[in-house]
Amino acid sequence: MKIYKIISNLFFGLIGLIALLLIITIFPITGNYKFFIVESGSMNPAIKTGSIVIVKPNSQYKLGDIITFGANKNKVPTTHRIYEIKNDNGRISYITKGDANNAPDLNIVKSGSIIGKVLFSVPFVGYAVASAKTPWGFGLIIGLPAVIIIGDELKKIFLELKKMRKKKNGKHK
Repeated sequence: MKIYKIISNLFFGLIGLIALLLIITIFPITGNYKFFIVESGSMNPAIKTGSIVIVKPNSQYKLGDIITFGANKNKVPTTHRIYEIKNDNGRISYITKGDANNAPDLNIVKSGSIIGKVLFSVPFVGYAVASAKTPWGFGLIIGLPAVIIIGDELKKIFLELKKMRKKKNGKHK
């Protein structure tokens, strides 16, 4: 029974963590921290596909910084390393490159389109968060724990009824 309780606590802790990360990726957090799921392998091995990156805006960026940029309604943001910095009469722009890519990106990144610098990444957690955003995944996050809790409560009720019957049958003899 003890192992069941440990596994159960770990399972619900994991579900809670996924739910928290799901909420964090949707709503803004104080301090301008943002969370994004890395959907490609262009930054391997530094940042693996399926990682979550934690990003915070900076006033300046330097060569070698990993930045996230280019988010809009039609485009998923990109996370790449600053490969070159251009200064055109005081207007700073950046050329970026994914670590796994052979050549720098073709599009120049303007300062205004940078979301922030990557502070750190958490490998593979993005897969769980991305799954939770689907109807099936969301259903599993809500439905599976509910089924487990209901099943556990039904088991307790059944055992209590069984105890009561034994007690009742013992008194009649």
